[in-house]
Amino acid sequence: MRPFILRRGVVALLAAAVSFGVVLEAQADALRIGYQKYGTLVLLKARGTLEKRLAEQGVDVQWTEFPGGPQLLEGLNVGSIDFGVTGETPPVFAQAAGADLLYVAYEPPAPTSEAILVPKDSPIKSVKDLKGKKVVLNKGSNVHYLLVRALEDAGLKYSDIQTIFLPPADARAAFERGSADAWVIWDPYQAAAEQQLQARTLRDASGIADNHQFYLATKPYAEQHPKVIEALIEEVRDVGEWAKANPEEVTRQVAPILGLPVDITRTAVQRQGYGAQFLTPDVVSAQQKIADSFYQLKLIPKPLVVKDVIWTPPATVAKAN
Repeated sequence: MRPFILRRGVVALLAAAVSFGVVLEAQADALRIGYQKYGTLVLLKARGTLEKRLAEQGVDVQWTEFPGGPQLLEGLNVGSIDFGVTGETPPVFAQAAGADLLYVAYEPPAPTSEAILVPKDSPIKSVKDLKGKKVVLNKGSNVHYLLVRALEDAGLKYSDIQTIFLPPADARAAFERGSADAWVIWDPYQAAAEQQLQARTLRDASGIADNHQFYLATKPYAEQHPKVIEALIEEVRDVGEWAKANPEEVTRQVAPILGLPVDITRTAVQRQGYGAQFLTPDVVSAQQKIADSFYQLKLIPKPLVVKDVIWTPPATVAKAN
């Protein structure tokens, strides 16, 4: 009887292994990308070249829009997407929360595409004047670090201000009705507020934050499907190079997607960084500084080691880039 039971157990294990293999194969049949309403991935989605390229590998591309980086990385964390793009800060909060993610690539700095804004008639003239004031922002977004650095640079503590955490649309409403004294925001919301509300730029990220955009993937997907990730980054880089050379065409293409006038869209397009690259030691070091800052402020619960979550592309890919 025991040999029979043993054989039956082996058969069950083999069946489970086959089933597991089928699951992995099914996962490889799709690449689920999270994107925001603005940025290079919007251009890539509209172009359609990624879908054609990955179809040759039997991979179906699926797109999901998110209102901001923190929400996108929550989607990555719970497994609803495999890949996405955010600013500098969301990956720090996600890593601190235990998300199984890897940094894959980054875009060049774009320090003028995020800023601290105040109403046009506000008596606030400098960052120092924010002491005791209400500042609205999307918690854990790229502008969260801009606010931290701007306050430090002005000799203020993070605790010297009152933070209000709202997503962009709600934050703009609070800003317009006077419920917040300042709004820390990124493009294209920034460009829209500057032109539609005549909001004044109190401080952008120039000299205090790089404002990199990072491409991230779940660790299992990046490790199991490096060829898909390689193709994706190549396509992102190609569309970025095209965008740099054709800002007016990008503006015409993106304006209706954003639902914004051409002049506002053009401003945002011109301030964006284009040209995705795999991470360098300097970029990793800058990201580590952000993580250390948030830990020191007790905004994340533990110290992080950013280099532990950097994807290493295959040697042939790394050499080519």
